[in-house]
Amino acid sequence: MIKTTARALAAAALALLPLTTAVPAHAAETLSLHDAIDALPQAAESRDGYERSKFKHWIDEDKDGCNTRNEVLLAEAVTTPTIGAGCKITGGTWRSYYDDTTVQGPSGLDIDHMVPLAEAWDSGASQWTAARRQAYANDLGAERSLVAVTAKSNRSKADQDPAQWMPPAIDAQCTYLSDWVSAKLRWSLTVDRAERDNLRQLAAGCESTDVEFERV
Repeated sequence: MIKTTARALAAAALALLPLTTAVPAHAAETLSLHDAIDALPQAAESRDGYERSKFKHWIDEDKDGCNTRNEVLLAEAVTTPTIGAGCKITGGTWRSYYDDTTVQGPSGLDIDHMVPLAEAWDSGASQWTAARRQAYANDLGAERSLVAVTAKSNRSKADQDPAQWMPPAIDAQCTYLSDWVSAKLRWSLTVDRAERDNLRQLAAGCESTDVEFERV
């Protein structure tokens, strides 16, 4: 299973979801990072009622025996791992771009939701159907909605936004801002005023960075 195949199949599955969960993807858009930040809808955030269990994740959506976590691992492997019974993954290598670290084997990796589930809830997902939240939590239709990174970096990030946490690898920071904004635009998630202001400040040194996204 190669990256393009896995992500293409997942995108097709997403497009087949009922309109109450996620409408079919629109045409791809590309904006400069600064214009993309300005395009984010603004609203106050609220975490009232949030529970992680409201986002059903790591499911086997295409019924091929591999759940979402394993699909991401297979898509992002630098060196191909071995796939055993029940989609058990062994061996292989990965590159965690948050901290510019090579990881041997899958056990040291977490799959990070680029925009954490709690932040998504704050930013509009509290108003979604359960099915749309499930689609968000298992989004294989965009390469950076879910990323394989070191467990250490993912747990350091937790549910923080870029004003509170940025990748420790300096060379990753403009990419991370682009990925964050792309995920929010893809799912029509909002920012509050403080988040927008902080994104603008953090993006000051990313003049050549673009944001690519498809809305769902």
